[in-house]
Formats: sequence, structure tokens, C-alpha cells
Amino acid sequence: MNVVIFSNGSRGPKQFRLTSFGFVAAASALLCITALVVFAGGYTLALKHTGAVDQDELTQMRAELLEQNEQLQIAKRDAQDTLDALAIRIGQMNAHVVRLDALGQRLTEMAGLEDGEFDFESVPPIGGPEETELLDDMDEASLVRQLSSLDVQMEDRARQLGVLESVMLTRNLGERIMPKGRPVLGGWISSHYGTRTDPFTGKQARHKGVDIAARAGAEIRSVASGVVTYSGNRYGYGMMVEIDHGDGYVTRYAHNAENHVSVGDEVQKGQIIGLMGSTGRATGPNLHFEVLKDGKNQNPVGYIRGRTP
Repeated sequence: MNVVIFSNGSRGPKQFRLTSFGFVAAASALLCITALVVFAGGYTLALKHTGAVDQDELTQMRAELLEQNEQLQIAKRDAQDTLDALAIRIGQMNAHVVRLDALGQRLTEMAGLEDGEFDFESVPPIGGPEETELLDDMDEASLVRQLSSLDVQMEDRARQLGVLESVMLTRNLGERIMPKGRPVLGGWISSHYGTRTDPFTGKQARHKGVDIAARAGAEIRSVASGVVTYSGNRYGYGMMVEIDHGDGYVTRYAHNAENHVSVGDEVQKGQIIGLMGSTGRATGPNLHFEVLKDGKNQNPVGYIRGRTP
């Protein structure tokens, strides 16, 4: 095969002679070069297309990460706000517990409970068999509800204990002002309340109190708390002390050798108010003791023995 090549830069066409083998080789080389060029172009286009897709996905991922980060920050702030609110609530409940402990301690002392019988400063003893059924984990809403319920219960218990304290204070005050007990620690009742033979006239007469005989100079004690309304000599009574205890109760202590209190003095239950003597209409050392309720004389024996109405 003859191949003729024309060129502008030469004097004339050039002629080459190709054999069958040479023609096949040249055609094969030309096909390979064409295939390489096509492949290179396609690969370049594929790279450009792939790069564009990856860049879009990367941009989208960055946007999603930013959004997730914002949501995470919001969740953190919400969690911190919840923790702050719970901390405040726990602080309030702790203050309630301190007040309940103080109130409970006062009530324990007022009730006269023995040491260790009821201790507000210790955890209450509890027990029971091992529980096999486990409860579900507590979430935030359940915790808040339980704290709120516990707070309400503590407020209710505080009100109840406050009412109980008022009742106990009233009861203790009533016990302090109620005549009860012996005005003289020793001695014996030498003359009872009611009708008796008068030791000076021999006639029947009404005895408004009881006489307690004991040694001269024995200590006389107030049987209840109150205010002294009389202290001095009175006809028939000799040296006498009269005490107003409130709620209509009045007590009188007569025939005293000495009075140790004055009008207007505040006396406490069991306080020494005088010494036993035989002043006034008395045949010997004794204490004439009277109890009045709303101005009317009562039988002092029941009050002395603690059987108050």
C-alpha cells in the first residue's frame, strides 16, 4: 500500500509504501490513542461531577451539625434551668425540715418523752423484706411531681404540728393554773370541808376549807400558778395569802406564821409563799386551805388528791 502525504513546507508530496503488517500496526496505534483521549476526557468530567456532589453534601452536613449544636446548647440550658429550679425547691424543703425538727424537738420536750424515745434529729428506723419488683427509672417530670407532693405534705405536717403545739401549750397552761396537789408536803388533814363543830364555840358551823396540821414553820407552797391578790392579816384567818389563778380559780392559805409574797406578785406552781403558823382563830399550827371556783367554795380534798373537775 502506498501512502501519499502533502505538506506546504516541502517541495512536493511524499510517498510511503506500507505493507499489510505496517497498516495493521498503524491502525491499531491510532485506535489506542483515540481510546485514551476519550477515557481521559470522561475521567476528567467524572472527577469534576463527583467533586461537586461531595461539596454539596459537605455543606449540608455542616449545616446539620450547626443545627444539632444549637439544639444541644438549648437542651443544656434547659437542663441547667431545671437543676437550678430543683436546687431552689430542695433548699426550701430543707428549710421546712429545719423548722419541723425545731418544732418537733419542742413538742418532744413539752410531752415529757424520755431521751431517745422520739428523736427528730435521727432517721426514723424502718425495715421490711427485700423488694423483688423494681420500679421504672424516674424521669424529670415524675421527680418534679414527687417533690411538689412532698413539699405539700411537709407544709401540712407543719400546720398540724403547730396546732398540736398550741393545744399542748393550752393544756400545760391549764395544768399550771388548775389547783392540784398538796400545799404542804407533810402533815395530815385535821379538819375536813363542810359542816363541823366549831372548836371555839362548840356549835355546828360550815367549814369552807380543810385544815392540814403539821409542824410550825413548815413550808407552804402554791398549788398552781397565779397572781397574789391578798397578803396580810384578815379577821379569823390570821396571816393569809390569796392567789388568783385565772379561769375563775382562787386559793387561800391562812393561819400563816409568815407570808413570803406580796400583792401583785406572780407565783409559780410549787413556789413557797409562806410558813405554817397558828395566827387567827387556830388552836395550833395548821394551814387552813380553801379553793374557790367562780366565787364559790369547793371541797379542797379532790384538788389535793389531783381529782380536779
